[in-house]
Amino acid sequence: MTLFETLRTIHISAGAVAFIVAPIAMIVKKGGQAHRTWGKVFFWAMATIGSTAVIMAPMHGNQFLMILGVFSFYLAFKGYRSVFRKKVWKTKKTAFIDWFFAILNTVFSLGLLILGFKNLPEAFGIIAIVFGGLGTWLGLKDIREFLNPTNDPKAWFFSHMIGMITAYIAAVSAFSAVNMHFLPTVLQWLWPTLIGSPLLTIWIRSYKEKFSKGKKIRELVEVSGEIE
Repeated sequence: MTLFETLRTIHISAGAVAFIVAPIAMIVKKGGQAHRTWGKVFFWAMATIGSTAVIMAPMHGNQFLMILGVFSFYLAFKGYRSVFRKKVWKTKKTAFIDWFFAILNTVFSLGLLILGFKNLPEAFGIIAIVFGGLGTWLGLKDIREFLNPTNDPKAWFFSHMIGMITAYIAAVSAFSAVNMHFLPTVLQWLWPTLIGSPLLTIWIRSYKEKFSKGKKIRELVEVSGEIE
């Protein structure tokens, strides 16, 4: 087995793990031991997907694979790191690792966006514009929040939701692109985003409504440490 084939096997295996464990983490009690355990498995699976994609891409001159690997990893990284940023509303400090990956993601996502416009009106161009635009928006949004730290003690909670769920949408997109060849190319890649994004928005809105009625994070999820 060649190095590329070995990496491809690891990449696919990690994708399968991410595809399976994310729903488990979403179903079990938020913040509980099972949620944290499966969430970590999902994060490291996404890290494996991203790192293998970055290594494999130059072997076949596949810029799209490399950029998408960085973007997908950043989504999971954003969600995972949010848990460690519960007190940022007090400390107003952002770790170097958060700055590094936010900037890296933004640069790569801008590259994907440019690549998309260069390949219009092909299906690849449309796909690249959607993912590149989303990645650029999220990256710039995070950088802006690093420069102007929030005063909202609940900000980490929504950042965690957005990062982890969009990372899962990316994993489902990759699964669809590989297996659902009966769909048009654009839909193979984008149907998870078209369905998942509105559902995520509704879910976030439901939590905001609960918070607006006086609910505390501790009443809705199991958390550790001082948060509010």
